[in-house]
Amino acid sequence: MSKIDIQHVDFYYGSFHALKNISMSIEANSVVAFIGPSGCGKTTLLRLINRMNDLIDNTRLSGKILIDGDDIYQKGVEVDRLRKNVGMVFQRPNPFPKSIYENVAYGLRVNGIHNEKFIRQRVEKTLRDAALWDEVKDKLKKSAFELSGGQQQRLCIARAMAIAPSVLLMDEPASALDPISTAKIEELVRELKKEYTIIIVTHNMQQAARISDKTAYFYLGKMVEYDNTKIIFTNPTEESTQNYITGRFG
Repeated sequence: MSKIDIQHVDFYYGSFHALKNISMSIEANSVVAFIGPSGCGKTTLLRLINRMNDLIDNTRLSGKILIDGDDIYQKGVEVDRLRKNVGMVFQRPNPFPKSIYENVAYGLRVNGIHNEKFIRQRVEKTLRDAALWDEVKDKLKKSAFELSGGQQQRLCIARAMAIAPSVLLMDEPASALDPISTAKIEELVRELKKEYTIIIVTHNMQQAARISDKTAYFYLGKMVEYDNTKIIFTNPTEESTQNYITGRFG
């Protein structure tokens, strides 16, 4: 069974038809890249998968989004529990104004975990998983703002992982970072798919080609093409996909 099933999803901001009849299946422990020009619906779809768009007034969704077979928009779904299972990493690093340690521990405390030994172990594990532990282990009490941009982004990934989600959503997680930090994030994504299902929105074609198993190309609210990344980048079915990937677009 697919980890995530998106079935005939249409989405509106007021009268604006932002997503048009989107259907796709995403396998567990895979990395899927969403590509396409700005304003084509990639981030809107990403945010629907953990109901972030619930926070925006006057929106409407039809169709279904299933995670592990459960419709996440059904009545009675606890959104807090959903977001615990579906972590989110944003375009710009957004650490809390707290220590490095407390940034990672925060989600555990908010979810009612007070066992300090467990929290300590979890903080260390997720910082190790985020390839950050060796860089910060001697300054856990220091402010997260003292870290570089790339380190802050890996801290935000650790924070998202601390509460043990099964899905990680990443909205252009490396777009604000230098090439070395970007390479570290990409390496991290490849490593993390052993434990997580990852969807990444990216404008960087090379990045999508390097790290994703499948790629979906979006244009004007439609999903034009969705296939194995190698096929999308070497032999796409649709001419507009080819034009976008080769830079002949627009």
